[in-house]
Amino acid sequence: MMTFDSEVELMKVTRAHPKAKLVLRIATDDSKAVCRLSVKFGATLRNSRLLLERAKELNIDVVGVSFHVGSGCTDPETFVQAISDARCVFDMGAEVGFSMYLLDIGGGFPGSEDVKLKFEEITNVINPALDKYFPADSGVRIIAEPGRYYVASAFTLAVNIIAKKIVLKEQTGSDDEDESSEQTFMYYVNDGVYGSFNCILYDHAHVKPLLQKRPKPDEKYYSSSIWGPTCDGLDRIVERCDLPEMHVGDWMLFENMGAYTVAAASTFNGFQRPTIYYVMSGPAWQLMQQFQNPDFPPEVEEQDASTLPVSCAWESGMKRHPAACASAGINV
Repeated sequence: MMTFDSEVELMKVTRAHPKAKLVLRIATDDSKAVCRLSVKFGATLRNSRLLLERAKELNIDVVGVSFHVGSGCTDPETFVQAISDARCVFDMGAEVGFSMYLLDIGGGFPGSEDVKLKFEEITNVINPALDKYFPADSGVRIIAEPGRYYVASAFTLAVNIIAKKIVLKEQTGSDDEDESSEQTFMYYVNDGVYGSFNCILYDHAHVKPLLQKRPKPDEKYYSSSIWGPTCDGLDRIVERCDLPEMHVGDWMLFENMGAYTVAAASTFNGFQRPTIYYVMSGPAWQLMQQFQNPDFPPEVEEQDASTLPVSCAWESGMKRHPAACASAGINV
């Protein structure tokens, strides 16, 4: 099974795999999406009829329709229009002589809460549209591709400060030496836009750092920027944020880094991809051990969280078997 959106693709399939089952990808209005895809993929409704007729002439079996409203869609009504358009293409297919049974509504669903349009808001629109245009008794199989929804929040990236620069910003019009210059800080960390933060360039991500060490209530904050380790001046992670003064060796954490991050990371400038560690809560970890080993003790001694790497100690009150984190360590 494969998709197509042009006559050229149809001809290629005819030559290479004439028994294939094809899905026609249609274009959508993705003007409200962060990452637009219909600028590159998808057939218009007018071209869809022509392609279906051509597929019938070539004796190629078209079994369904697919679309993608773009990643980071901010208008749920886009899904309604796309599902309605898909219904039109199904009707075209029936007129041409196809018995289509598959609808792929694509992906782009958010995987975190810090977005304009929540996952629940999207489903509240999609489900009624599907009930209207593709009811349960229609015999159409509905599939979706919620990759980001599943993986975005699964990863937290930990980066280490490897260099630091203090910049004095001169201000005129003041005789006070303390007020005549303002310190700003540039922090260089060991991952950047050529690595896990490629999502900034390719996925339009806006990342926010969390600090491993909790600042003191009265600690002063400074205007700061965060940079990657490579030679490229574009390797900037955060243009401006307010942080307490940090030091080489300190850790920063970035949540919701599971989607379009390490998958597209490179080793540009010789910097290696981050090491991945699998972490779960104390009770869940203990339950997994008991599933695998019935003799595993139900009670484990609490280990001082301050001696554990951040990947294991991030959760307060976490319990670990002595061997649980013996080999763990952050290397990103």
